[in-house]
Amino acid sequence: MTSKFTELAIDCADPGALARFWCAVLDYEVQDRDEEDGTVTIGSPAVPEGKDRPGPVPPALTFARVPEGKTVKNRLHIDVNPTDREQDEEVRRLLDLGARHADVGQGDASWVVLVDPEGNEFCVLASRHA
Repeated sequence: MTSKFTELAIDCADPGALARFWCAVLDYEVQDRDEEDGTVTIGSPAVPEGKDRPGPVPPALTFARVPEGKTVKNRLHIDVNPTDREQDEEVRRLLDLGARHADVGQGDASWVVLVDPEGNEFCVLASRHA
């Protein structure tokens, strides 16, 4: 038996705001909000309960409030692919949502490195319409 990737946990200062940003990026929706510990989980509306599916599942993202800020480059990051527009159009859309350009030493690459509103790097890959 193997494991499947179902969730990515992201530490942050403002789980609600970061969840809203990533919902807009991925067309996800809030699936759970824990007011006690301040976590917010978002996921694909097409797969509301991925744990029970045997095949590939779009992973949920869980945002957890932590007191410390981000200080170094991520060792793990999200890559996104535009599905209904070209890469440059998607980059403009993400910048309008609050992302910013980032230079992590990528040089002249086919992907574009951005950071989310809390400074977490992610890449916009060349268009793969699906």
